[in-house]
Amino acid sequence: MDDYDVIVVGGGPGGSTVAGLTAAEGHRVLLLDKDRFPRYQIGESLLPATVHGICAMLGVRDEIERAGFVRKRGGTFRWGTGAEPWTFSFAASDRMAGPTSYAYQVERARFDTLLLDGARRLGAEIRQGHRALGTLRAGERIGGVRYLDDAGYERHATARFVVDASGHGSRLHHDVGGIREYSPHFRNLALFGYFEGGHRMPGPDAGNILCVSFADGWFWYIPLSDTLTSVGAVVKQESADRVQGDPETAYSALIENCPLIEEFLRDARRATEPPYDRLRVRKDYSYDRTVLWSPGMVLVGDAACFIDPVFSSGVHLATYSGLLAARSINSTLAGFADEKRCFAEFEARYRREFGLFRDFLITFYRLDSGEDGYFRQARRLTGHHGTADEAFAELVGGVSSQDFSRAMFGDVLAEGVQLQLRGLLGEAAGDEPPMFPGGLVPTADGRRWRVPDA
Repeated sequence: MDDYDVIVVGGGPGGSTVAGLTAAEGHRVLLLDKDRFPRYQIGESLLPATVHGICAMLGVRDEIERAGFVRKRGGTFRWGTGAEPWTFSFAASDRMAGPTSYAYQVERARFDTLLLDGARRLGAEIRQGHRALGTLRAGERIGGVRYLDDAGYERHATARFVVDASGHGSRLHHDVGGIREYSPHFRNLALFGYFEGGHRMPGPDAGNILCVSFADGWFWYIPLSDTLTSVGAVVKQESADRVQGDPETAYSALIENCPLIEEFLRDARRATEPPYDRLRVRKDYSYDRTVLWSPGMVLVGDAACFIDPVFSSGVHLATYSGLLAARSINSTLAGFADEKRCFAEFEARYRREFGLFRDFLITFYRLDSGEDGYFRQARRLTGHHGTADEAFAELVGGVSSQDFSRAMFGDVLAEGVQLQLRGLLGEAAGDEPPMFPGGLVPTADGRRWRVPDA
């Protein structure tokens, strides 16, 4: 039986974040994933907080910059009462302005592999083709994992902490206790495929995600390269029988019912190269959990909660929760603070960030509002004191958590943006107030918690 400090189940963005940031502290870390990378995954649209914050901490930002992914400066919506599409830009916010006011549209097979390789370089042991079967208990704590190795043999490994980052289909999340609660507001199905030769919006918005509402729900339209486009319909629960009964016919009909998407695909053809040659259906129900951690175990990413993808928050919430979990694990293993206090900080920050997206989405789905109404709602939810469009950009850009430790930016930002950050957060942006009364704050390197100065 092998013994580790941390075992991470799942090698997606959340799992790679936890594994990399705990291994960087010198801990013995094992990451298990049932697949072999590169492997297909949905969720191709990123936010700036992931690219310029967490990826920088993991040491992979430069590789991502060189990978040739499509640059995304914001989002374009044909939504609500307005007849014309409207666009928000990440640069509308001073906190994201300058050379980092963008994210990427990525092919997840390539992006996830970059993050997993980064975790390996930081010291994590990566085992692919290994399927987790369940957890092991050590008294009142979760103390390890049972898994099948790549030869089909059952093996056991023990650890001080187990991290479940295995996604919405997790087999382990029940072990922390509590229940998964599904939202009554977002009970949808996603039907999606890929096209070659789709239309592009004029620059500088050609790389934006396009979201278009219509009678049956809404479409995403994500340019993944000069020619490849991800096109998905998120439809209401009452359309489930039609979608699941004959997906191809339903997909064609949904496109016909959405004139803007039909126009963008007029000269396009369905992709024929794997893995983009398949039409896929996914239950897109949003959910939260009553319990996110227990002694010895924590949930991150979709294993913990999932929210409707209209604002591209999936990878952001996965990596953000992975960062918070890594800080809590590192602090506990270092003896800085007890486990309960560290993970109370994890849970409070994670639930706040998830709740901001959830509450705004509830309003966003009420199609009786226009662009100005959505911007005002973002300002109300975030308590932002600037303009409404700045609040909207910060909410959907993944920076509403105000989690701006020095290490999340470091040398990534140009001097002008560093000066803006200093002006916003104080000398050297090294100290920040706690997010909650009596709460903890990140250390200067961003990998642990500390008690704030008096």
